[in-house]
Amino acid sequence: MVRTVYLRLRHRIQVNPNDSITINDLALLVGEKELTTELKKLVVHKVQLNDKSMVVIDVMHVLKLIHSYNRDIDVQTIGSNQTIVEICYEKKNVSPLLFLAVWILLFIGAGLAIMNFHEDVSMQAVHQRIYRIVTGEENEQPLILQIPYSIGLGLGMVLFFNHLFKKRINEEPSPLEVEIFNYQLDLDQYVAMNENKEKLTSSNDDH
Repeated sequence: MVRTVYLRLRHRIQVNPNDSITINDLALLVGEKELTTELKKLVVHKVQLNDKSMVVIDVMHVLKLIHSYNRDIDVQTIGSNQTIVEICYEKKNVSPLLFLAVWILLFIGAGLAIMNFHEDVSMQAVHQRIYRIVTGEENEQPLILQIPYSIGLGLGMVLFFNHLFKKRINEEPSPLEVEIFNYQLDLDQYVAMNENKEKLTSSNDDH
């Protein structure tokens, strides 16, 4: 009797070194409860040192494992054909002095970038001209414009990045988070394609 299960691979998972990756870790299974419970326990991959930081598991490998367990199972795959497995090694603690030094360098660099931009566009001359147009008087340091502008620039950066220290202002992703998300998708696609190319090359070498 043929029994049908529906399988959808997760796009990306995180595991620890020496973990055994089961179908339950990799995918969502829908079908008879007793059958899916047994299938979820099947080990697809054992993390080893030569895996480095990433492993790509193809849906064909999962199908082969399921059919070796029971050939009478009809597996219907949905969605992605590959899962990116990220191996999370223990991170080294960063020295507080090094963190502070990097923070100071970034702060100074960002400040210099803003000042150089303002110098390029002659922001001070613009403020002086606006002050002269509004009041009819000359003022080399129109602080009544420069101070609100500086405060607004800081608030604008906070709203743009949607974070105040570690606190998120609202649920919408910031432009930076969207760019990081797109970068991660491109990276995953590259890793998957490169993994397939390496497997194909090694297979041809064996022949």
